Amino acid sequence: MVVRLAESLELPLRERNELLLAAGYAPAYPESALDDPVLAPVRTAIGHILRGHLPYPALVVDRGGDLIAANTAFDLITEGAAPELLGPGANIYRLALHPDGLAPRIRNLAEWARHILARLGHLEELQAELTEYVPQLDPSAGLLGFAVPLRLSSSYGELRLMTTVTTFATAVDVTLAELKLEAFLPADAATAQALSAAAGPLGASAPADQAPGNM
Repeated sequence: MVVRLAESLELPLRERNELLLAAGYAPAYPESALDDPVLAPVRTAIGHILRGHLPYPALVVDRGGDLIAANTAFDLITEGAAPELLGPGANIYRLALHPDGLAPRIRNLAEWARHILARLGHLEELQAELTEYVPQLDPSAGLLGFAVPLRLSSSYGELRLMTTVTTFATAVDVTLAELKLEAFLPADAATAQALSAAAGPLGASAPADQAPGNM
């Protein structure tokens, strides 16, 4: 009954386990380490997806927004950021809004910061920290008409990027269910050309920067 109630409420797997514990039952859903052999097919799939998205940037994060893996195109997004904000385990939300991260290069910081902070309802401490980094800014009118693009200055000119978030829909493991693949797509032809130029002739076949199995 507890499991059916949790399913009906469409609770995340972690919260379903917590509900079962509160009711006096053992958790029903395992929580494997990402380097566990049972998740080897997942690590392989992540690598294929990241490489397949080239020359456009893509990354995988966990529940807290910590970086699991990224493809080589993500380097163009992070150029100029402080080293301590980068690499596997770094928090991408902090990277985006920290003064030593992407924030000085985001041309529509007010809209993008609002977009990020809205995703952090389950991470109250992080949300409070990042809110302090964001000044009170007036929103601009630079919308696509259907979505808010990320407008980012780069060495290849301004990038205008849309984002998509993908999850493993049929996951029954807590770790797998909480992984998110965030992929960036060009919002105009100039951005597509810039990303292709940054990737170079071998960009489409380059390996992922950080393989999920090498954390």
